Amino acid sequence: MDARADSIEYGGPLGPAARDVAPALLDWYDAHARVLPWRAGPGANAQDPYRVWLSEVMLQQTTVAAVIPYFARFTARWPTVEALAAAPEADVMAAWAGLGYYSRARKLIECAREVAAMGAFPDHEAGLRALPGLGPYTAAAVAAIAFGRRAVVVDANVERVVARLFAISSPLPGGRAEIRAATDRVTPDLRCGDFAQGLMDLGATVCTTRNAKCLLCPLADLCAARATGTPEAYPVKPPKLAKPERRGRAFWIMRSGAAGDEVWLVRRGAGGMLGGMRALPDDGWTVRGDGGGHAPIPANWAVAGVVRHVFTHFVLHLEIAVARLPASASVPGEGAWWPLARLEEAGLPTLFARAAALVR
Repeated sequence: MDARADSIEYGGPLGPAARDVAPALLDWYDAHARVLPWRAGPGANAQDPYRVWLSEVMLQQTTVAAVIPYFARFTARWPTVEALAAAPEADVMAAWAGLGYYSRARKLIECAREVAAMGAFPDHEAGLRALPGLGPYTAAAVAAIAFGRRAVVVDANVERVVARLFAISSPLPGGRAEIRAATDRVTPDLRCGDFAQGLMDLGATVCTTRNAKCLLCPLADLCAARATGTPEAYPVKPPKLAKPERRGRAFWIMRSGAAGDEVWLVRRGAGGMLGGMRALPDDGWTVRGDGGGHAPIPANWAVAGVVRHVFTHFVLHLEIAVARLPASASVPGEGAWWPLARLEEAGLPTLFARAAALVR
């Protein structure tokens, strides 16, 4: 630990001495680290930056359990950043289907191509931060975990652990600057990648949102929130606001093809929601309206039901209208007939996969 550990006063009497945190956490991590497919064991040499970067991008807003099978399929199909960079964008977007937040996949391709052109990932935080799609957290995580650089890594789990460790009462999101400063204070110069992953694991398995398992925590004796008797009160969050609701209609257009039934799929525009993904045609999800109109063709439409899907900033109620066309029929505009028996291969995002399941 550098001299800052002793020279910085933080939070008055609340919170531990900085020099006490890293040894306790690293000892715990050595014994209790989660085994994850993108992670080397505690104390290992620097890890493959491609695997660290890929996992961190996938883990944004997504659980470890959901990411593991996607990570396995991606690295089996594209084992290096060069392989990913050479992949057709449509294939990558289809492989990403179901992980959500599809702008991540578009930035993933853009970043892979830039890194391949450079010849390697930059080995420091500033260089990583300049890559497409790498914000402060991801750049810091890759710098620390893949290259052993000292970096301040704060994800949601780390935020919770540190807010409790120092009983930081400033409400989020404003309190994040204070949490980051406290994380900086306790981050060691050596084994900073293990330290970051140790904080993540502690937050994921022990210092959880609703059930802080203080009796199992290696930092319990140092924790200011535990001393208050209400560790779950930290970090302090503002009340949740109700999400606005939108309504729309999607269109399931089917016909009989040479190899069986086919369904009409379109490619969504690159700049909008679910950009670049294959999907059912729809009416644009207006803020108000009855979910009608804007059918791509005149037909005898029947309503199959409604799919409710929660996005980050709104809730969508998507009515699914169904029509069967004659075998020789065509649909105007860009799109393709997709064999119904192979629909899972289309890589539909979760919203439209649920719509397909409703119809089928």
